[in-house]
Order: sequence, then structure tokens, then C-alpha cells
Amino acid sequence: MPRRALVSVYDKTGLPKLGRALIEFGVDIVSTGSTAQALRDAGVPVTEVSQVTGFPEILDGRVKTLHPAVHAALLADRSKPAHLAALTEHDIEPIDLVVANLYPFAETVARPDAGEAEAIEMIDIGGPTMIRAAAKNHAWVAVVVSPSDYDGLIGHLRNDGGLDADTRRELAEKAFGWIAGYDAEISTWLHRHHRFPPLLTGVHTKIADLRYGENSHQQAAYYVPLGERTGLGAARQLQGKQLSYNNLLDADAAWGMASDFSQPCAVIVKHSNPAGLAVNESLSAAYAKALAGDPVSAFGGVVAANAELDEATAREIANVFTEVVVAPGFSPEALAVLQGKENLRLLEVPAGIPRQLTLRSITGGLLVQDADVEAERPDDWTIPTATKVDDALFAELRFAWQACKHVKSNAIVLTRDRAVVGVGAGQMSRVDSVRIAVDKSQGRCDGAVLASDAFFPFRDGPDLALEAGVAALIQPGGSVRDDEVVAACDERGIPMVLTGRRHFKH
Repeated sequence: MPRRALVSVYDKTGLPKLGRALIEFGVDIVSTGSTAQALRDAGVPVTEVSQVTGFPEILDGRVKTLHPAVHAALLADRSKPAHLAALTEHDIEPIDLVVANLYPFAETVARPDAGEAEAIEMIDIGGPTMIRAAAKNHAWVAVVVSPSDYDGLIGHLRNDGGLDADTRRELAEKAFGWIAGYDAEISTWLHRHHRFPPLLTGVHTKIADLRYGENSHQQAAYYVPLGERTGLGAARQLQGKQLSYNNLLDADAAWGMASDFSQPCAVIVKHSNPAGLAVNESLSAAYAKALAGDPVSAFGGVVAANAELDEATAREIANVFTEVVVAPGFSPEALAVLQGKENLRLLEVPAGIPRQLTLRSITGGLLVQDADVEAERPDDWTIPTATKVDDALFAELRFAWQACKHVKSNAIVLTRDRAVVGVGAGQMSRVDSVRIAVDKSQGRCDGAVLASDAFFPFRDGPDLALEAGVAALIQPGGSVRDDEVVAACDERGIPMVLTGRRHFKH
């Protein structure tokens, strides 16, 4: 049983209950500032840290626990006679338990109105130092950094008379991880004006162990950034089975696609590529058009919508075996319809995709880049063909181009009436991607438009599409054979737009 505890917390959740329990078990409590006052208000006797150090809190509380009487009490190795002799010589009583949490730095800087001075003031110094000292000396000292662990601590004291070595080590591991995350938040904020800082300090916290990874023989877990959650990391699962590794990958891909459009948009994804994608005035009509794009591949897919899922759309989705549905909201009527599919996972995700860096691991390293979310500049697009583009066709080409950037390269997308009708994805040869997209279209190429994520190195791909009835093309251009591709279009009186920007997605 610990004889002496140092309690200094910003978050005072559960503090009175903990304080009363410690006194019940005969633990003397040393405390600081507002924590001491909160304990006294709850009827818990405490000793002010200034009585221990013989030195008052100064500098508006910036200095209160940074003293040998505190840190020697935390760091003394009780197995070393010399350490115990030093404590006796200087009249220092050991501290066996530290309960501490820190100034809310991340919450402060997340506020739009938080200024630089306020943020700096929220960088805790004494708290992390105490926590690190206690965690280092976990052979003798227990450290608790989260109110969620108070009940466990009380249970150990009541049932076991103290905390065993394994429990103290687990608490120390949590404490060091917590401090690492806190320091990372500060470093990230200080480097906020650097797109690629010299030290990438983001810390992620595990929120779930997954059943397995991409395959059943691979172990996997799900982590989200420490601090403010965005995108799929902020999702709330409303129903359904546990999410799998592949569910999350496809849900992220689908959500990114749907969120890229302003009109009501429905997306059906298989293996991170769209089996269907469409926009329309109503979400149910958009889903029906997306499903028609490739109804066979939609089986077992992941659906995303960029608007609240309504009853009509839910009824359409319920007719197809679907793994996950992602949307910014679900109407009560839609939820009632989908409740009958108890294994169907429903994810409610805050609307929009924040601009961020994308991270990908490689063997022994990490690749970091801007997310491909920068707005296109159609005013900079050019039309090198003799046949030009009217407004309606230009709008269709913009839709196809927007859809194409979400497809694995080499990417070819065919669309009609703001709906994807054929996709060729992830092929080593661009002409093979064209061939697959045309085949997938099931005869719907006539009058469709084609988007290619990168330039055509030869005219064979465009020739294949034009022979199938494609009415217009959009691609970045930049090949040494652009003139040949322009000639292929001119021979058939077909317009082509060059964007000057590619959208590789590996």
C-alpha cells in the first residue's frame, strides 16, 4: 500500500472520489494549487507541496514541484542504501504514487480564438517532469495519468493492498506514451507553418485491434492521430459487425470520392476503386445510377454518400449485399430500414475531407506528400483539337476528370450523364486500361466521355475508345506523341481537353 501520494491534475474528473479513497486507505496526499483546493472542498485533507519543499509556488504557478524534495522523493531507488541514506540526510520522505495530468494544450490550440501567448502558457513543464520521474522509477512508484484509471487504482488498493510490479510497469508504459503524445502535439503546433517539418512527430493512438489484416494470416490494428480527429478517424459506427482492415481501406477510398463532389453523390467501391459513381439532384437517383455502372461488382461493396442518407436511398442499398455504408448522417427512417441488416456496418463521418498530408510506409521508411485535393483550374485547360466543346460536354468532362483521380493508375474512366459506366484501373499498360473500361461499359460507350489520369504515350488507347463510340476525351497531355493523339481525335471530329495536370494514384 502506498504511504504517500502526490496529486496534481488539471482535469479534475473523479478527483473527490479518488481523494476520499486514498485517505480511507491511509495514504497521505501532497497536492498543488487548484488540485489541493478541490480536494479540500471535497473534505479531503491534503498537504500543500510548498510545505514539503519549504518554498512557495512562484511565477504564477509555473514553478511549484520542480524541487529536490519532490524529485528525490520520486526518483530514489529503494534498493540502494546510498539513496535511502540521502533521503534521510535531507529529511525527504519517499513518494509512492503520482496522480497527474497536464494542461490541455491540444484542446487550446484547436480553438480558433487561441492566441500564441495562451498556447505557450498551456505547455506544461512540472507535470511531465513528475510523470517521467515516477514512470522511470516504476519499480517503486506508481503513476496514473488518466481519470479512466482511477477505479482500477482504487480496486487494486482495496483488493490487493497495493499495485504489483506488472501493474506499475503497465502504468509507466501508458505514462511515457502519454507524455510522448503531449510533446508531439507541441512540436507539431510549433512546426505548423512547415509543410514538411524536419521531425515528423505525429503520434497515433490505438482504438481497435482488428480481426486480421488484408489476409487472415496478417495481424492488424487501427490507430488514429492523438488529439482532434477528422475524416474517417472521427467516424461513429452506428450498427454492424466489427470493421475489418479492408473495410476501413475501402471506406476511406469511398468517402474521399463522395466528398469530392458538391452535388448529391453516391459511390460504390471494391478494392479501393469505384465500381460505381454518380451525382444527381437526389441521392437515391445518384445511387441507382452508381449501381447501374457495374451491378455485378457492387456485390459486397462499400457505399459512400456525401449527403444524409434518406429512406429512399436506404431501401435501394438494402436490396444489394453491402459491407459498409458511409455518410455524414442517416435519417431515422433510413436507420429503421437498415436495422434489418444487422451485419451491415453504418459509419457516420463528419462532412468534408480536411487538407492533410498523406503517409505511406515503405521498407525502412515513410513517404509523405500533400493530399491530392487542390482545386482544379479549368480556365487553364486547353482544347488542341479542331472540334471544340460546348458547356454541357465540358461539364461532363469535368465530372469524368474528377472521378478519374480517385482510380488506381493507370486509370481510365468512362462516364455518361454524370455517372461512371466503365473503369479500367491499376493496369501496367494504359491501352489495357482502355480495353477493360470499354468492356466494362457493356455497350454504353456510345456518347460517353473518357478521362485518363495521365497522358497517352501512343494513339492506340484513344483509337480503341473512339472506335467504341466515345464522344470526347480529357487527359493531362504532355506526351511527345500528343500530336498523334490530337490527329486521332480530329480524324473522327471528336474534341479533346488537355488539363496539364496528372493524377497518378499508386
